[in-house]
Amino acid sequence: MVSNRIYLCLAHMSGQEQKYIQEAFDTNWVVPLGPNVNAFEADLEHFVGQDKKVVALSSGTAAVHLALIACGVKAGDEVIVQSFTFCASSNPVTYLGATPVFVDSEAESWNMDPVLLEEAIVDRMKVTGKKPKAIIPVYLYGMPARIEEIMLIAAKYDIPVIEDAAEGLGSRYDGQVCGTFGKFGVLSFNGNKMITTSGGGALICPDEEAKQKIMFYATQARESYPYYQHEEIGYNYRLSNICAGIGRGQMTVIEEHIAHHRHVCGLYRELLADVDGVELHENPTSRQDSNYWLNTVLLSEDLHVKGEEHAYEQVVHGAVGGAAGVTHQAASAHTDCEPNANVEAMRMALDVAGIESRPLWKPMHLQPVFRQNPAYTNGVSEALFKRGLCLPSGPCVTDDDVAYIVNQIKVNIL
Repeated sequence: MVSNRIYLCLAHMSGQEQKYIQEAFDTNWVVPLGPNVNAFEADLEHFVGQDKKVVALSSGTAAVHLALIACGVKAGDEVIVQSFTFCASSNPVTYLGATPVFVDSEAESWNMDPVLLEEAIVDRMKVTGKKPKAIIPVYLYGMPARIEEIMLIAAKYDIPVIEDAAEGLGSRYDGQVCGTFGKFGVLSFNGNKMITTSGGGALICPDEEAKQKIMFYATQARESYPYYQHEEIGYNYRLSNICAGIGRGQMTVIEEHIAHHRHVCGLYRELLADVDGVELHENPTSRQDSNYWLNTVLLSEDLHVKGEEHAYEQVVHGAVGGAAGVTHQAASAHTDCEPNANVEAMRMALDVAGIESRPLWKPMHLQPVFRQNPAYTNGVSEALFKRGLCLPSGPCVTDDDVAYIVNQIKVNIL
């Protein structure tokens, strides 16, 4: 437990980080470049393989933004984005004045539906007279998408793919690391990911030329004059040498972290096997090998939970989980689309028991900020959002913690 609570997902320090951080201070490399950055990128390149190159950046969101720029996305363009995910996949599209076009999920992996993807491409070409400029599938909660089918469709229409593997570091499809199928792959090292640099991310690039281009934009797009000359718009997106030192230490335990998350999934599988109405989400096929960044469950609509008659009676103050930053005060306890009462009741019951849980991502096409955007839906992500709950899964979650979590689920079922 952490602070007498069992947290949803929190990366765990290995003990090696201090060495690289101290080295950065001792050599005065306290800047957004340096030996730790170079070594961290090399470690990541070795891990992902496929002769890919990696640029370490300040966040996964920055990686999405730069990948879009590299794909030539500009104001007035459209980009197809998976709807069932966090807003960091779609927000950078709007930074460029482009429009996210949302595509719903298929029910097995919960990720972008290839059939709907092709329907969306064909329809957008009919409506706008031009192709979408990029496709952004996501590896939701670490689960590999049907990326082979997505890549075939993308190739058919010659549209670049940017894989959002922020939650999928270490997940594999047919043995290949997720994030290495498309033109670019996005990684995140936020504090709750498989490994952390406290905050940070990376972009997997196809070759050295693409890597150099990304680094150019990530370091304010400076021309090679003895003074500052700027001919293109750039960004301050490079990872610091201090944070990269943390990342180097984390890379020494990445396989342990992945193995632990999968072990936790196995425990949930075993302990929830006799619990009617609670379904654990697992690899749908042998081709998909999730890192189980977050283990998730679906509660049957017929399942009744203690206190569900009191669900949504009170407005939540602050962010659920308490560590998600500044939030606006909600005007109402309800929105027009929210998890079922039994899901909210279970979340509240677990919270009282010192267990942090959280609903699944609310689909982007249901978010007020994107209400006017084109969306190609089949009802899958909305149904999952209403029934789903994320359970603690991080490296600090012990076997005893999992047993306690499952027991609390059981005792709160009527």
